[in-house]
Amino acid sequence: MKKIKILFTIPNFDTAGSGKVVYDLVKGLDTSRFEPTIAVEHSQGIFFKEVEELGVPIYIQPMTTHYRPYLSLYGRIKKIASFIRQHQFDVVHSWHWSSDWTEVLATIWGGAKYIYTKKAMSWGNKHWKIKSYLSDFIITINHEMVNYFPKKKDQQLIPLGIDTDYYSPAGFKKRPSDKFQVISVANLVEVKGIEVLVEAVELLGDAQIEVKIVGDIRSDYAKNLIKSIEEKGQQNQIKFLGKQLDVRPYLVNADLYVIPTLNKGRKEGMPMALVEAMSMATPVLGSDISGINYVLKDFPNLLFEASNAW
Repeated sequence: MKKIKILFTIPNFDTAGSGKVVYDLVKGLDTSRFEPTIAVEHSQGIFFKEVEELGVPIYIQPMTTHYRPYLSLYGRIKKIASFIRQHQFDVVHSWHWSSDWTEVLATIWGGAKYIYTKKAMSWGNKHWKIKSYLSDFIITINHEMVNYFPKKKDQQLIPLGIDTDYYSPAGFKKRPSDKFQVISVANLVEVKGIEVLVEAVELLGDAQIEVKIVGDIRSDYAKNLIKSIEEKGQQNQIKFLGKQLDVRPYLVNADLYVIPTLNKGRKEGMPMALVEAMSMATPVLGSDISGINYVLKDFPNLLFEASNAW
């Protein structure tokens, strides 16, 4: 039988948990039936090197293009379509977060089927509707997303998974500490609501609580948070550890994992850092919003009102 050639497309392997999901997905594919390839916009980030070690073809190839100017849009899309046709891909599985529909048009013109995984809760503009109408299949990752596509028969709720052999407390020994260790792992942007966690710790007024924030600190949001904490003299209690390739040692040493995402903007599709913490047997708390309440649907007592530090 001819192997099915799948092109997985993703903007990068540096800023979100979906990169690890794609890594696990490609790693776990039955190579007797499928021939995976990856297209990514750049090779930045230390995790990219791990992706390279999978040994599958990786192309630094943008799969979307700007809409404007419209007069030259066809030519720009045609270049992407030519890449798809040249490599004779059967399926393009997109992990792009945006509503851009140039990728699906390029896939159609390139002669392949188009699937996309809906990763975030943003919705409502015409571009999402165009992209969804043109897609051959849509994968949703939480129960609320299904309602976005009432007329789309070719869709399925498939929650994101992780490698539970990798994310396991087995083989890790928790270091003793006289502090109660709280951790949050996040892409440090405003919607993540880290300031709510900081405020909650302030309200408790307990010096025995130590908070560790794992995530890239280069954003303006992160810089402003750090500045505010330093001005309050809290830097010894609330620590920013930067981006870490392997979060397992930090999770296993924590007494509590908190995900305080706000109920606005993109919110959460299915927060993988939360799932990773649970798999590492770390107790968790999360804000009661889409995605988080899907993961914790059997544990409503572990949810708190979004934005409420009390």
